[in-house]
Amino acid sequence: MTLPEQDLLNSMIRRFFRVNDVTLGDASSEYLFRYRGQLLVDSIQAFDELTAALRPHNLMPLFRKDENENGVHIILLVPSLPDPKPSNLWVNVVLFLLTVISVVWTGMNFTDPEILAEAGSDLQMLWFSLLHGGIPFAVSLLGILLAHEFGHYLMTRYHQTAATLPYFIPFPTLLGTMGAVIVWKQLPRNKRILFDVGIAGPLAGLVVAIPVVLYGLFVSKTGPILPSPGGFIEGNSILYLLSKYIVFGQLLPAPASYGDLSPFLYWVKYFFTGLPVPIGGTDVFISPIAMAGWAGLLVTALNLIPAGQLDGGHVMYVLFGKKLKYALPVIIAFMAILGFFWSGWWLWIALLFFFGRQSADPLDQITELDPGRRALAFFMIFVFILVFMPVPLMPLG
Repeated sequence: MTLPEQDLLNSMIRRFFRVNDVTLGDASSEYLFRYRGQLLVDSIQAFDELTAALRPHNLMPLFRKDENENGVHIILLVPSLPDPKPSNLWVNVVLFLLTVISVVWTGMNFTDPEILAEAGSDLQMLWFSLLHGGIPFAVSLLGILLAHEFGHYLMTRYHQTAATLPYFIPFPTLLGTMGAVIVWKQLPRNKRILFDVGIAGPLAGLVVAIPVVLYGLFVSKTGPILPSPGGFIEGNSILYLLSKYIVFGQLLPAPASYGDLSPFLYWVKYFFTGLPVPIGGTDVFISPIAMAGWAGLLVTALNLIPAGQLDGGHVMYVLFGKKLKYALPVIIAFMAILGFFWSGWWLWIALLFFFGRQSADPLDQITELDPGRRALAFFMIFVFILVFMPVPLMPLG
């Protein structure tokens, strides 16, 4: 690569930047030139205009803060990244179709037993009855996941940042899918874009999930909790508990007895441990639609875990920056405690241990959140508290 004259680069930089010193990179450096000083104009304006000015020279800027000297900014000049390559749309389509089949197949397990009993041994009626559970479950769950992923995708389009369409992951067990992901093709320009894309998914998913939960509970039934080998009770979040209270007028599952505990202490213990399993009490036997809504809340909660490349990790990163790494051991320790009550947390501990230390570093790390986004970031932490499920599943036998 042929570099332009340094005097030309210096003149470009000085339009936006008061230069204290310039360092020329060498073979071991991650940059070609490093400028230290202070921005003279708004950081977003400076980054966009400097990026446009450097593009014909196959260079791009990185905006950083000097970690050793407060109030000092750094501009790094590095080679431009290659233009993003087009995606193969057929991969997205095939994965989505496989996920639809997988979710419908799994949703058949949630068909009301009374409907299956009516079908008897008539094979055609039996398949119709199974689809009676599978299709509503699939439509509800995939509707939530589509809203979540297209919330992310449409926000990347709004901010003119290249990303793939959602890749759905078929997994024919429990829920029929491991969710979906979009992949960034370009690094976000600044923390505001990273934040907007990060929260758009959970918010859009919740807009669909909450009505699905409420309607699904409305068409569900309550009954006694009996031992059931292979059966389970779905876990509770604060939002899910409140939803059941709105529909049924009581906190469910209601135990047969509180034992020696006050109702408040019983619910605190049960919420975080799932114990004691309330055999003999009353619970809602959720419809396939309610099951899908509950799964949507669970997916939202898992995505909002404040670590790594998860949506919650993006929220915490834009609030606290590199300091977020100090929170990871606390998060893992908390999950380890919960792992004694739901073994699935051990898998998440492994994932966070290997991937939770990575964060999406924007090109411009000088631009901070504006007050409105900052308030919304703290609101998303509150949302995480509302949807988090300490014990997602509790076996009944």
